[in-house]
Amino acid sequence: MLKKTDVVLFDFDGTLSAFDSNVEFAKYCFRRSVRPWLYLPLMAVCGICRWVKPDGVWWRENIRRFMTPKMVKKFAPGFIKQHKRERFGWAKERVQAEKDAGRKVLMISASPDYLLPNLVRDMKFDAVFCSVMNKKKPWKYEFLCWGKNKVYKMDEWAKEHKFIPNVVRAYSDSKSDLPMMEIASEQVWIDRKTGLRK
Repeated sequence: MLKKTDVVLFDFDGTLSAFDSNVEFAKYCFRRSVRPWLYLPLMAVCGICRWVKPDGVWWRENIRRFMTPKMVKKFAPGFIKQHKRERFGWAKERVQAEKDAGRKVLMISASPDYLLPNLVRDMKFDAVFCSVMNKKKPWKYEFLCWGKNKVYKMDEWAKEHKFIPNVVRAYSDSKSDLPMMEIASEQVWIDRKTGLRK
């Protein structure tokens, strides 16, 4: 019989970090390459699609269609170094406090796999789950870690590690994380502008 284990969940963008890593990385690329500018008409269409279908995948992929493996390799390291400075001051201590209390601490974010693991490596999460991108087409999702998929990913990981997750607490800034927040005994909503608890 599988044993229940206390787990704490953290979102990243707007929760532990002041700005959305996807958006900020796109801006970073715009400042360093002409290529993203050529895709502005497509981005405008994607922006409209976002309002029509906020949970859609098509617009999420195509709004970053300009991304190439070469751009990721060239720009991601510098961006990661810069973006770490946008992390809220309390974040690392809070994660450590949850670990010190004997709980498994998981990072679950829609941020892409070419950014998130290195953005949080120093925080020593027990596991980091993020969107998995196609290596040859880094704008295209292999797995979108968003909404209900965050819960599915956690359950899958827990099953592989032979325990039942008892989600003690979950941290987020967005209603898109309701599936993750609703399974937590305590919901900690963060104001993405201030980093303070709502």
